[in-house]
Amino acid sequence: MSSTSPAAATETAEATTATPQTAAQDGASAALPSPPYTVTLIPGDGIGPEVVDATVQILEATGLSFVWDRQDAGEDVIPRYGTPLPDEVVNAVIKNKVALKGPIATPVGTGFSSVNVTLRKRLGLFANVRPARTLPGINTPFKDIDLVVIRENSEGLYSGIEHVVVPGVAQSIKIVTEAASLRIARFAFEYAVSHKRKKVTAVHKANIMKLSDGLFIDCCKRVAREFPDIEYQEMIVDNTCMQLVTKPHQFDVMVMENLYGDIVSDLASGLVGGLGVTGSANIGPDAVVYEAVHGSAPDIAGKGLANPTAVLMSGVMMLRAFGEFDAAKRVEDAVFAVFKEGKHLTGDLGGRATTQEFVNAVIQRMRA
Repeated sequence: MSSTSPAAATETAEATTATPQTAAQDGASAALPSPPYTVTLIPGDGIGPEVVDATVQILEATGLSFVWDRQDAGEDVIPRYGTPLPDEVVNAVIKNKVALKGPIATPVGTGFSSVNVTLRKRLGLFANVRPARTLPGINTPFKDIDLVVIRENSEGLYSGIEHVVVPGVAQSIKIVTEAASLRIARFAFEYAVSHKRKKVTAVHKANIMKLSDGLFIDCCKRVAREFPDIEYQEMIVDNTCMQLVTKPHQFDVMVMENLYGDIVSDLASGLVGGLGVTGSANIGPDAVVYEAVHGSAPDIAGKGLANPTAVLMSGVMMLRAFGEFDAAKRVEDAVFAVFKEGKHLTGDLGGRATTQEFVNAVIQRMRA
């Protein structure tokens, strides 16, 4: 993987016509891999195995050749390994450079640490890229939304530095460094340039956290000066949330630290149909993990009712990183056609189709 200009694979229309040279900026190796593509496959918990299997079926229907290196992680593997994230999983991603991952549940308040966060830390996946784009056939309050949230993955309040000061008083420490802030800011601007985006909005709370968020904003300003052709603005996080649900079209590329990115990216997904229809990529200098960001939905696990679109859209991002732009477009166009037709939608989208019926409909469209 390129360590100088890693930028995430995207769902945007311009990416479908990108040249192979652009793919190195989309999370792929500078020397593009050749088929068969070896991908670490992490099915995850709950509905994870179902939606990952559905995605594998559709990706293989493109005619491309894959080698799936399956690795299990999550609560179910604790009895075998004593941890929800065995070293074998991390080592497989390091070896293969790329992973496709389903949802893994995180206990609330107690239990083991987030596998998702731990995986990002151990692999150095400093940038999370979450596109949010209006989809055909999905009824939402706004039309023609096309924005990308870029989240700093490595620090902030997700550093996990917590302790009890005295009984009844807990402290969580927020870490913001110049190095990580400059890195994510540069990533965001390089992403904007390579994907023909026009504007970068830095989101913060520097009016209150003047030192930590102040440092983040200072770094964004410094990087912005290197990209005079990209419009730059700053916005306080609470105002950003209000603006997103009233005037979302003003946003293009948005960059922010960890916690804000977690919240704002979910909000943005809600504007276009929810977490079940948006993909994501976690990118570092040496590896990329494409994953769904929705929960494991244990209440419907094993019932064949899950919507695989989020993992599938993450898979489309992966195809573009491989330089397989035609295959990515065929998958995406087929999904959009199924959405627009409305006959094979899963329950979360207002339909009654099973996971496999949705998969079959997408594959049929691809072959039409």
